[in-house]
Amino acid sequence: MKTLEELMAIRDKTKQRMTVREDTGDDAIRIVVGMATCGIAAGARPVLNAFVDEVAKRNLKGVSVTQTGCIGMCQYEPIVEVLQPGKEKVTYVKMTADKVAKIVNDHIVNGNPVAEYTIGAIVK
Repeated sequence: MKTLEELMAIRDKTKQRMTVREDTGDDAIRIVVGMATCGIAAGARPVLNAFVDEVAKRNLKGVSVTQTGCIGMCQYEPIVEVLQPGKEKVTYVKMTADKVAKIVNDHIVNGNPVAEYTIGAIVK
């Protein structure tokens, strides 16, 4: 059995992860991971978890990580859309958990989309 302190630490960590997944308002950056059957089969769950972990690890405010159903381009799954107020949506395709830290650092923190992971780099 866990000690009370261990259980409280687990609770706090879980609460922190859940706040990352909540909508933080109209001015928030939203990271949306396609989690329909095709996305899950292609590996979207580790991608979603990696985004939640990376945003929480960096303690980023005004960034929410959510999931959606089918985005409609199954051959490019896992798909992640980044929506920022006043900017065009960026769609990342064939995502892996290994690519998440670069997207969070370059795009979410520094405002520079990672072009080589976008749909524009794949579909020509």
